[in-house]
Amino acid sequence: MFIDRAKIEVKSGKGGDGIIAFHTEKFIARGGPSGGNGGRGGSVIFVASKEVTTLVNFRYSKVIKADDGNKGMAKNMYGRSAKDVSVKVPLGTVIFEEPSHQLIADLSTEGQEFIVAKGGRGGRGNACFKSSVNRAPRIAENGMPGVSKKLTLELKLLADVGLVGLPSVGKSTLLSVISNAKPEIADYEFTTIYPNLGVVELPGATSFVVADLPGLIEGAHLGKGLGLQFLRHLERCRLIIHVIDMSSGRNPVADFNTIKAELKTYQSGLTKRPAVIAASKMDEPGAEAALKLLKKGVRKTKIFPISALTHQGINELMYECVALLKTVPPMPLEIEKSRIRVYQAKEEAPIFEITRRNEHTFILGGERLIRTYRLINISTDEGLLKLLAYLRKIRVEDKLRDMGARDGDTVILEDFEFEYYS
Repeated sequence: MFIDRAKIEVKSGKGGDGIIAFHTEKFIARGGPSGGNGGRGGSVIFVASKEVTTLVNFRYSKVIKADDGNKGMAKNMYGRSAKDVSVKVPLGTVIFEEPSHQLIADLSTEGQEFIVAKGGRGGRGNACFKSSVNRAPRIAENGMPGVSKKLTLELKLLADVGLVGLPSVGKSTLLSVISNAKPEIADYEFTTIYPNLGVVELPGATSFVVADLPGLIEGAHLGKGLGLQFLRHLERCRLIIHVIDMSSGRNPVADFNTIKAELKTYQSGLTKRPAVIAASKMDEPGAEAALKLLKKGVRKTKIFPISALTHQGINELMYECVALLKTVPPMPLEIEKSRIRVYQAKEEAPIFEITRRNEHTFILGGERLIRTYRLINISTDEGLLKLLAYLRKIRVEDKLRDMGARDGDTVILEDFEFEYYS
């Protein structure tokens, strides 16, 4: 089954908590703090591999989750870090982060890796907080939480040449003649319902990859036929072959213009790619008359009369592809422009923000405050005092007073509640 688009969710592991422990050993008094750090949480890593060719595995695995790191231990022993989860994806996979649909990775070479969700770092144990003024700290950090992301994966096949045209014009037959590919061939429309790849090898020439795409019809951009859902595989192709049926009785010039219009609707840059026309089925009656009409109506694109049955013109067409490919560099994806970052000066976000739920309840928020709170282990008195000292340092009390907070009012910071007293 060929699947070229998938929506999934990835979750990295939480870092292990640091612990509070003290060294105890016979004949050694006041051994000092010995709480170890927590282990790192597992990351989710995508790896481009030739071993997979579609995204079918993601049809059933909608959530990919890495394990959490282990807690630190006594005797300054670190907790075990969780193993990273490596997921193989086909070459040509493009990754978008939702809901913004921001491009975050394009995996197009064998072995290329990208960390889509980085594991949280482990918290520090109390041994890290020992100082000359605090010889026996009872403070430890919690591990950082993991990352959760919703992603869209799209597969854009790595082909040099793309075959496009109306249904049943002979694209699959041509692919079967020029390569060892075995596409389905039948005398009805939309025989090809997913792209097929074939490798063309010519004597004395460099081999290249050809993609046979499902047929397009007028109005494909409106969802008619198979729509434009497979044209993403054409974005990487350096050369386009328009396959036009000379035996159909239709106007070949109109067929050519129809396909060009649909390509332009999908992405304007596709019509600017180097292109040739394969006038197919030249062994059929009436083909010569249609070829004259095509040559008269299309003058800027080179035309090759071919017949898959008699192999007429096949070699000429393939060697022309080899010559054109030598002059055309790899085509960058148009979406890759979104990788360019433009620095714009802006005001730094405040450390915290306060919203009023009701007359006597206040909610503390802000990304930087929440991050610091999650690190502090408030299960001990020293940890709680550290949190309150931090809130005082960033002037949370002053802001509450300005907002009209009174003694006894409730202040909520995520899952932690305390009463306000001036």
